[in-house]
Amino acid sequence: MICDDEYGRVLLFTGKGGVGKTTVAAATAAHLAARGRKVLVVSTDPAHSLADALATRLGPEVSEVDCDAVSGLWAAQLDPRALVDRSWHRLRTHLGTVLAGAGVDELAAEELTALPGVEELLALTEVHRLAGAGPWDLVVVDCGPTAETLRLLALPEAFAGYLERLFPTHRRVVRGLLAGLAGSSAVRRWDDTADALGRLADHLAALRAWLTDPATTRVRLVCTPERVVAAETRRTLTALALHGIRVDGLIANRVVPDFTDPPGGMGGPAHDWLRARRAEQDAVLAELRAAGVPDVRVVEHLAAEPVGVPALVALAGRVHRVTAPADGSGGAAAPAPPRVSRGADAAGAPEYLLHLALPLAGDDDLDLARVDDELVVTVAGGRRLVALPPVLRRCVVTGAELDQTGLVVRFRPDPALWMG
Repeated sequence: MICDDEYGRVLLFTGKGGVGKTTVAAATAAHLAARGRKVLVVSTDPAHSLADALATRLGPEVSEVDCDAVSGLWAAQLDPRALVDRSWHRLRTHLGTVLAGAGVDELAAEELTALPGVEELLALTEVHRLAGAGPWDLVVVDCGPTAETLRLLALPEAFAGYLERLFPTHRRVVRGLLAGLAGSSAVRRWDDTADALGRLADHLAALRAWLTDPATTRVRLVCTPERVVAAETRRTLTALALHGIRVDGLIANRVVPDFTDPPGGMGGPAHDWLRARRAEQDAVLAELRAAGVPDVRVVEHLAAEPVGVPALVALAGRVHRVTAPADGSGGAAAPAPPRVSRGADAAGAPEYLLHLALPLAGDDDLDLARVDDELVVTVAGGRRLVALPPVLRRCVVTGAELDQTGLVVRFRPDPALWMG
């Protein structure tokens, strides 16, 4: 079965474009609804193929899917552009006011407030709102292709950093600028702007906590058993772990059926090709399992395209697990938070070690940089700013290495910042 395990409140599906991600997400939702669960399936994918998979009309507003075979299934296709028009205009105006008051001309203010990623951020915000706004037991999210999804999931942290750098002490700065202004309307306008920025910062923090809570939100990857796709899947695992987001497992779609030898050995070229193709796919799946991909499941390639709720429910019944999770949890453990330990270098001098739990592949490109009180970690196409604890802020980075837990960054106390 496709969903025998108890998931969190929200389950996000992503994968390389063209691997059948939308179909698998819709099949998961239909399967759970057929088992008596109340399920909402939402698409944030600009391709808008969820309606095609369910064989029904969908819009940005949630509606119940009309199907005699299944009840308790709701669906929606979010329209990020409409979300921008509805939600972003007011804050954009406030930011333009702040920038203009700080001496930035109108054109530059317009450019700075047209922040990249706003549509994706508001789509994520809408999913967060919907997750707590209805009777559903589970929200299944059909995300965009992998690269778009990684950008989507990293946005709350990225936007929070952007705001902190643009307005590091916005309440104090904004009120300081009031000294040069006259009139109560100006005071109210600046105060409204400060309040809006504060609410946005709080909202970004809430989104970040929601995404990284393994009891609430998990990600399931969809792939086809091909080496190029598998390589991207491994990089995605690393990038998600970098942001502390739990991957619940992987579904390998369109696996060639495992044909047995025909009677009398009358296989022929077609049979030989299918056997060779299945052997190649099995080798890719074995590599993924050996790389630590959690809870791998497969769905065989069907002769007919699964369209409509009954066909999706049938597809879900054909998914089976090919390896049992070692801990019986039905997925990978949540990524461990960064931790610090104390040790000594080869010369016996004291040093500190920062441990980052990352499932790194041998060919991953890893880059580290120190920016003030943060460590910039770039790996597998993803980047994260890791806030250094106070003890490491007075240290310098001396090196990094990989061990069985992930990445270990070495720090040496900076004599200029430590008491002798």
